[in-house]
Amino acid sequence: MTTLTVPHGRTARRLEWPFLPPHVRALVAERCGSPVVEARSMTGGFTPGFASVLTCADGSQHFVKAASVVAQRTFADSYREEARRLGALPATVPAPRLRWWHDGEDWVVLGIEHVEHTTPPRPWSETDLDRVVAALEHAATALTPAPDEPALVPLAEEVADWPAYWDRVRLQDLGRGLRLPGFDEHLDEAARLARLAPSVTVGDTLVHTDVRDDNVLLAADGRVLLCDWNWPARGAAWFDTVALLIGAWGDGLDADAVLARASLTRDVPNDHVDAVIALHAGYFLLMQAQRVPPTSPFLRTAQRLDAEVSWGWLADRRGWS
Repeated sequence: MTTLTVPHGRTARRLEWPFLPPHVRALVAERCGSPVVEARSMTGGFTPGFASVLTCADGSQHFVKAASVVAQRTFADSYREEARRLGALPATVPAPRLRWWHDGEDWVVLGIEHVEHTTPPRPWSETDLDRVVAALEHAATALTPAPDEPALVPLAEEVADWPAYWDRVRLQDLGRGLRLPGFDEHLDEAARLARLAPSVTVGDTLVHTDVRDDNVLLAADGRVLLCDWNWPARGAAWFDTVALLIGAWGDGLDADAVLARASLTRDVPNDHVDAVIALHAGYFLLMQAQRVPPTSPFLRTAQRLDAEVSWGWLADRRGWS
């Protein structure tokens, strides 16, 4: 277990409504059907793209995301992909619905169903965690087999480069200064486990791949919805549950007990679970050592925390502690 070192829910540095170009604000008002009178920026996450709940003069509310194709190309591409994926999700998937989107030469803008909600408070509670795990089970049922369109990259291909990150971790001594029990003695075993991950996560489910607390909506009407469908892949239905539980273990919950009772994970071999945890540990160890993006000052701190937690859970499961 470890202590949170990032300001939960206040990690994003986003573009605000008054600073959107006038023609983009006019477009949004037209699509929403009424002038915008209030904007509340969403401060969770780690990207600088515009993401706000807008209240219009007619009382309606809308969740709108936007990014400049010129100044924020990576995020514009991500929003474009999110729009394509959201628009194709089956109605039974627990996710906010895409209402409209604009793919212009200069801006990508998404209008998404506004849902009154909170995000799961950290540290995780057992109740919230069980609700999200149940939502992942529901999503996996709705998304197996994965929809044919838009085409999906196989998860094994998406993470094919990740096992090699352990070589860079070793060469650059990226574990130095982190709280990683048994790291020097077991680094090679972790790297071996990570190499198993692409083969053991093959499947025919549309996998979200980025389920964490700030991508989960606990709706006021009792629903649990998954948002930010930017990076889905075709893979094993249990992948998202294991990835979600890394943070829960770090918050002091019995993640292994959840694995044992959840329908998606209870029959997954231990080495397969460990392979996915090791895969994430190598990714986070490499990423936390990179330059801090000026638009996301807490990203590397969060990844350092994730590196410590994923290694800690792996070490605990393997008896390395």
